[in-house]
Amino acid sequence: MRTKRCAKAARTCGRLVLLLLLTAAVLLAPAPRLTPTAMGAPTAPAPDPAVPAIGRAWPVGVRPPVLRGWEPPATPYARGHRGVDLAAPPGAPVRAVAAGRVSFAGRVAGKGVVSVELTGTGDPPLRTTYEPVRASVRKGDEVAAGAVVGTVEPTGAHCTAACVHWGLRRGETYMDPLSLLPPWLLHRGPSRLLPVLGVPLPS
Repeated sequence: MRTKRCAKAARTCGRLVLLLLLTAAVLLAPAPRLTPTAMGAPTAPAPDPAVPAIGRAWPVGVRPPVLRGWEPPATPYARGHRGVDLAAPPGAPVRAVAAGRVSFAGRVAGKGVVSVELTGTGDPPLRTTYEPVRASVRKGDEVAAGAVVGTVEPTGAHCTAACVHWGLRRGETYMDPLSLLPPWLLHRGPSRLLPVLGVPLPS
Protein backbone atom coordinates (compact mmCIF):
# COMPACT_ATOMS: atom_id res chain seq x y z
CA MET A 1 0.00 0.00 0.00
CA ARG A 2 2.81 2.35 0.88
CA THR A 3 4.47 1.66 -2.49
CA LYS A 4 1.29 2.60 -4.35
CA ARG A 5 0.99 5.86 -2.40
CA CYS A 6 4.61 6.72 -3.21
CA ALA A 7 4.06 6.00 -6.91
CA LYS A 8 0.91 8.13 -6.96
CA ALA A 9 2.73 10.97 -5.18
CA ALA A 10 5.58 10.76 -7.71
CA ARG A 11 3.14 11.02 -10.65
CA THR A 12 1.41 14.00 -9.05
CA CYS A 13 4.76 15.68 -8.39
CA GLY A 14 5.85 15.04 -11.97
CA ARG A 15 2.68 16.61 -13.35
CA LEU A 16 3.14 19.60 -11.07
CA VAL A 17 6.73 20.09 -12.23
CA LEU A 18 5.64 19.85 -15.88
CA LEU A 19 2.88 22.40 -15.32
CA LEU A 20 5.34 24.77 -13.64
CA LEU A 21 7.80 24.42 -16.53
CA LEU A 22 5.11 25.15 -19.12
CA THR A 23 3.89 28.17 -17.16
CA ALA A 24 7.45 29.51 -16.89
CA ALA A 25 7.99 29.03 -20.64
CA VAL A 26 4.85 31.02 -21.45
CA LEU A 27 5.66 33.80 -18.98
CA LEU A 28 9.28 34.14 -20.13
CA ALA A 29 8.50 34.06 -23.86
CA PRO A 30 8.78 37.47 -25.61
CA ALA A 31 5.47 39.24 -26.13
CA PRO A 32 4.12 38.93 -29.69
CA ARG A 33 4.41 42.06 -31.82
CA LEU A 34 0.94 43.37 -32.56
CA THR A 35 0.56 44.26 -36.21
CA PRO A 36 -2.32 46.40 -37.58
CA THR A 37 -3.88 43.21 -38.98
CA ALA A 38 -3.65 41.46 -35.63
CA MET A 39 -5.34 44.40 -33.94
CA GLY A 40 -8.17 44.39 -36.46
CA ALA A 41 -7.22 47.70 -38.07
CA PRO A 42 -7.04 48.08 -41.85
CA THR A 43 -3.55 47.97 -43.27
CA ALA A 44 -2.30 50.65 -45.61
CA PRO A 45 -0.99 49.59 -48.99
CA ALA A 46 2.75 49.78 -49.55
CA PRO A 47 3.30 53.01 -51.48
CA ASP A 48 4.18 52.53 -55.13
CA PRO A 49 7.17 54.76 -55.95
CA ALA A 50 5.83 55.10 -59.50
CA VAL A 51 2.58 56.62 -58.22
CA PRO A 52 2.71 60.13 -56.72
CA ALA A 53 0.40 60.64 -53.73
CA ILE A 54 -1.51 63.49 -55.39
CA GLY A 55 -5.03 62.42 -54.43
CA ARG A 56 -7.11 65.02 -52.63
CA ALA A 57 -10.40 63.15 -52.33
CA TRP A 58 -11.82 59.65 -52.18
CA PRO A 59 -13.87 58.74 -55.26
CA VAL A 60 -16.93 58.18 -53.03
CA GLY A 61 -17.73 59.21 -49.48
CA VAL A 62 -15.17 60.30 -46.91
CA ARG A 63 -13.53 57.00 -45.99
CA PRO A 64 -15.50 54.28 -47.80
CA PRO A 65 -15.07 50.60 -46.89
CA VAL A 66 -12.80 48.75 -49.32
CA LEU A 67 -14.82 45.69 -50.30
CA ARG A 68 -11.97 44.19 -52.32
CA GLY A 69 -8.40 45.38 -52.64
CA TRP A 70 -5.94 45.48 -55.51
CA GLU A 71 -4.61 42.07 -56.51
CA PRO A 72 -2.06 42.49 -59.30
CA PRO A 73 -2.09 39.66 -61.85
CA ALA A 74 1.10 37.64 -62.26
CA THR A 75 0.98 38.18 -66.04
CA PRO A 76 -0.98 40.63 -68.23
CA TYR A 77 -3.65 38.00 -68.93
CA ALA A 78 -3.68 36.22 -65.55
CA ARG A 79 -6.46 36.45 -63.01
CA GLY A 80 -6.38 39.24 -60.46
CA HIS A 81 -8.21 42.35 -59.40
CA ARG A 82 -7.06 45.37 -61.36
CA GLY A 83 -8.31 48.04 -58.96
CA VAL A 84 -10.24 48.39 -55.71
CA ASP A 85 -13.95 48.12 -54.97
CA LEU A 86 -15.36 50.84 -52.73
CA ALA A 87 -18.76 50.50 -51.05
CA ALA A 88 -21.12 53.19 -52.35
CA PRO A 89 -24.92 53.41 -52.58
CA PRO A 90 -26.61 53.97 -55.97
CA GLY A 91 -26.90 57.66 -56.76
CA ALA A 92 -23.91 58.67 -54.63
CA PRO A 93 -21.65 61.29 -56.25
CA VAL A 94 -18.39 60.03 -57.75
CA ARG A 95 -15.46 62.45 -57.60
CA ALA A 96 -12.13 62.79 -59.36
CA VAL A 97 -9.39 61.99 -56.86
CA ALA A 98 -6.99 64.46 -58.49
CA ALA A 99 -7.02 67.15 -61.16
CA GLY A 100 -7.01 66.02 -64.76
CA ARG A 101 -8.80 65.76 -68.09
CA VAL A 102 -11.65 63.37 -68.90
CA SER A 103 -10.35 60.93 -71.50
CA PHE A 104 -13.50 58.79 -71.69
CA ALA A 105 -17.10 59.07 -70.54
CA GLY A 106 -19.47 56.48 -71.92
CA ARG A 107 -20.56 52.86 -71.73
CA VAL A 108 -18.44 49.72 -71.93
CA ALA A 109 -20.20 46.34 -71.97
CA GLY A 110 -23.37 48.00 -70.70
CA LYS A 111 -21.69 49.78 -67.77
CA GLY A 112 -21.03 53.49 -67.42
CA VAL A 113 -17.31 54.29 -67.25
CA VAL A 114 -15.45 57.54 -66.65
CA SER A 115 -11.68 57.82 -67.15
CA VAL A 116 -9.56 60.80 -66.11
CA GLU A 117 -5.96 61.44 -67.17
CA LEU A 118 -4.18 63.01 -64.19
CA THR A 119 -2.34 66.27 -64.75
CA GLY A 120 1.46 66.31 -64.44
CA THR A 121 1.94 62.56 -64.02
CA GLY A 122 4.34 61.89 -66.90
CA ASP A 123 4.10 60.35 -70.36
CA PRO A 124 2.00 58.33 -70.62
CA PRO A 125 0.01 59.95 -67.81
CA LEU A 126 -1.65 58.09 -65.00
CA ARG A 127 -5.31 57.39 -65.75
CA THR A 128 -8.02 56.64 -63.20
CA THR A 129 -11.25 54.86 -64.07
CA TYR A 130 -14.57 54.67 -62.24
CA GLU A 131 -17.44 52.26 -62.91
CA PRO A 132 -20.41 51.76 -62.94
CA VAL A 133 -20.95 55.53 -63.15
CA ARG A 134 -23.60 57.66 -64.85
CA ALA A 135 -21.30 60.35 -66.25
CA SER A 136 -22.00 64.04 -65.72
CA VAL A 137 -18.87 65.05 -67.68
CA ARG A 138 -17.78 64.65 -71.28
CA LYS A 139 -14.53 63.69 -72.97
CA GLY A 140 -12.12 66.62 -72.92
CA ASP A 141 -13.55 68.26 -69.78
CA GLU A 142 -11.00 69.53 -67.27
CA VAL A 143 -11.81 68.50 -63.70
CA ALA A 144 -10.40 69.60 -60.37
CA ALA A 145 -9.62 67.29 -57.47
CA GLY A 146 -12.89 66.45 -55.76
CA ALA A 147 -15.03 67.50 -58.74
CA VAL A 148 -18.10 65.32 -59.33
CA VAL A 149 -17.78 63.30 -62.54
CA GLY A 150 -21.00 61.30 -62.18
CA THR A 151 -23.14 59.20 -59.87
CA VAL A 152 -23.06 55.53 -58.92
CA GLU A 153 -25.29 53.44 -61.18
CA PRO A 154 -27.51 50.81 -59.57
CA THR A 155 -26.63 48.31 -62.29
CA GLY A 156 -23.54 46.16 -62.41
CA ALA A 157 -22.72 42.77 -60.95
CA HIS A 158 -19.08 43.48 -60.15
CA CYS A 159 -19.72 43.43 -56.37
CA THR A 160 -22.19 41.56 -54.23
CA ALA A 161 -23.17 44.94 -52.72
CA ALA A 162 -23.36 48.33 -54.43
CA CYS A 163 -19.87 49.59 -55.15
CA VAL A 164 -17.60 51.61 -57.40
CA HIS A 165 -14.67 49.89 -59.06
CA TRP A 166 -11.74 52.33 -59.03
CA GLY A 167 -8.79 51.57 -61.27
CA LEU A 168 -5.43 53.13 -62.07
CA ARG A 169 -3.23 52.60 -65.11
CA ARG A 170 -0.15 53.99 -66.77
CA GLY A 171 -0.35 52.92 -70.39
CA GLU A 172 -1.22 49.21 -70.22
CA THR A 173 0.21 48.72 -66.72
CA TYR A 174 -2.27 48.48 -63.85
CA MET A 175 -1.35 50.01 -60.48
CA ASP A 176 -2.84 50.22 -57.01
CA PRO A 177 -5.14 53.28 -56.97
CA LEU A 178 -4.87 53.57 -53.17
CA SER A 179 -1.25 54.63 -53.74
CA LEU A 180 -2.62 57.94 -55.05
CA LEU A 181 -3.93 58.84 -51.60
CA PRO A 182 -1.57 60.48 -49.10
CA PRO A 183 -1.41 59.10 -45.53
CA TRP A 184 -3.54 61.90 -44.08
CA LEU A 185 -6.37 60.92 -46.42
CA LEU A 186 -5.96 57.16 -45.95
CA HIS A 187 -5.96 57.34 -42.16
CA ARG A 188 -8.16 60.18 -41.08
CA GLY A 189 -8.18 60.27 -37.29
CA PRO A 190 -11.08 61.17 -35.02
CA SER A 191 -12.19 64.81 -34.87
CA ARG A 192 -10.80 66.84 -31.99
CA LEU A 193 -12.38 69.93 -30.44
CA LEU A 194 -9.90 72.77 -30.11
CA PRO A 195 -10.28 75.67 -27.68
CA VAL A 196 -11.60 78.92 -29.13
CA LEU A 197 -9.60 81.92 -27.94
CA GLY A 198 -11.55 84.74 -26.31
CA VAL A 199 -14.68 82.68 -25.70
CA PRO A 200 -15.36 81.95 -22.02
CA LEU A 201 -15.93 78.37 -21.02
CA PRO A 202 -19.45 77.51 -19.88
CA SER A 203 -19.89 77.55 -16.12
